[in-house]
Amino acid sequence: MTQPSAERIGKEIDELVSLSERLSRDASSASAALGSERIAELSSLVARGGQLIRRLYGASSQYQNSLDRVLKIANFSTMHSNWHGHVAELAGILKGIQSDIRTGMVDDFRALAQAEIFADFLEMSEHLLDTGYKDAAAVLLGAVLEDSLRKLAVRTNISTTQPNGRPLTIDPLNVALARDGVYSPLIQKQIMSWANLRNDAAHGNFAKYDSEQVRQMLLFLQKFCSDHLK
Repeated sequence: MTQPSAERIGKEIDELVSLSERLSRDASSASAALGSERIAELSSLVARGGQLIRRLYGASSQYQNSLDRVLKIANFSTMHSNWHGHVAELAGILKGIQSDIRTGMVDDFRALAQAEIFADFLEMSEHLLDTGYKDAAAVLLGAVLEDSLRKLAVRTNISTTQPNGRPLTIDPLNVALARDGVYSPLIQKQIMSWANLRNDAAHGNFAKYDSEQVRQMLLFLQKFCSDHLK
């Protein structure tokens, strides 16, 4: 699934906050229940806001829990001067997201989640290595290496695809990242060697490397991910 750009996300949340504040304000001063057009606005806010929350934070986030709680309020679609607190709460949730986006907190959340994913894969690789499955560990570490380079490229606005649309592999990504100063030529050379080990593992050339080399690759990736993907 294509991820929306930061500009599109910012535009969407600004619009949702503006709509929710206007609806909350109008509901608080309405002598009679707002009609079907305003209820449709409320439904749109919930649908669009819920989709944004799930894409930015996941389905089990605090924002999702807060939205679910508001949606359980009795007579949710009713809005007038004596019954409008739920609309104000919805506006508050959306303003919280807007603040996260404007201050860069969303990027921090994503980086942390990515780091945790990589840590899980590295831990799994270590377990495979410790239990004698060096080849499986090498393949998994190779996947972590390629994916980490791709994440770094996206973060630094380096293209991750060829002109024909096919994804770049480790070698061209490594060259581009080093050329742009994301890491040093020494790191570039180390990545080249680990890419060769990964290719041997992926093509069944298991005799070309040993467990100690795989362990060195693991140690390299642990430090690399800590330095560049935190």
